[in-house]
Amino acid sequence: MTRPAFDLSVYLVTDTGQCGALGVAETVRRAVAGGATLVQLRDPDASRAELVALGRELLAVLDGTGVPLIINDHADVAAEIGADGVHIGQGDLAPDAVRAIIGPDALLGLSTHDAAEVDAAAAWGDVLDYLGVGPVWPTGSKADAADAIGTDTLAALARRSAYPCVAIGGISAARVTDVRRAGADGVAVISAICGQPDVEAATRDLVQRWASAASPDQGERR
Repeated sequence: MTRPAFDLSVYLVTDTGQCGALGVAETVRRAVAGGATLVQLRDPDASRAELVALGRELLAVLDGTGVPLIINDHADVAAEIGADGVHIGQGDLAPDAVRAIIGPDALLGLSTHDAAEVDAAAAWGDVLDYLGVGPVWPTGSKADAADAIGTDTLAALARRSAYPCVAIGGISAARVTDVRRAGADGVAVISAICGQPDVEAATRDLVQRWASAASPDQGERR
């Protein structure tokens, strides 16, 4: 098993609409130049063919950067284009079924919202690599998002988790410090990068806030 190294600290989740005229590929290129550490392709309105084409474009953008490309939900697309992994929700294929499609060397993340889901995830062992936890704050990026959990619950779930945790949901640059101090391993953001007037600068700001949120003797939890 030789899964790619990954860093959850500034995790870009793409939104084709919010990327606007700049486009997803150029947004990703500028975000990575600003220090984004992981990219997830998410476009629930795209056809399979569109996802394949965009995924291949993003792989070309990310080639040589060391930044993994994760595909949201579509394990078959990830397997076809050779993406670095998949992120699934609670209502998607079971993790073992996804793992069978993507193979042993791809990354696999799972969205969780509460203690029961975090505990259930632990039973998957090394089938999974990380958890998404949230939404921490209310978000307009997902119509069926669950209720916001807040930073106290985020902290409790991060402590409880057997895996590294990336926080998601309503995370702006101003909230990065609170998320890191709650014990998360990273922030997953959409609007804090997509559609920003200067994508590279916005990403760099997130990276700097994440770094400065740690005390001098604080390393990563994992």
